[in-house]
Amino acid sequence: MAFEFMTPQELAAELGSRLRHLRIRKMLDQKELAARAGISPRTLIVLEQGKGSTVETLLRVLKALDSLAGLDGLAPTPTISPIAMMKAGRLPQRVVKKRPKE
Repeated sequence: MAFEFMTPQELAAELGSRLRHLRIRKMLDQKELAARAGISPRTLIVLEQGKGSTVETLLRVLKALDSLAGLDGLAPTPTISPIAMMKAGRLPQRVVKKRPKE
């Protein structure tokens, strides 16, 4: 799926749809998942519809669905230190731009 071409509203709807399918695959109804996540059923409904929510609500639902592993993909920990690469000479020390000829 080409997420980069989607609007924030479309992305929220896609995320909500994926959460709904995950909930159904885990055989949970909205009331049960909401209780596990410590949120109201209405809040879960709004999240699944992609109509807005908070990061905390999203994290509560992901935790209740035992689906936090995907968060590693958001900002993975670098395996190579940028400073070590710079010291090894792999990264430039500065950016040099050529001046236009007059």
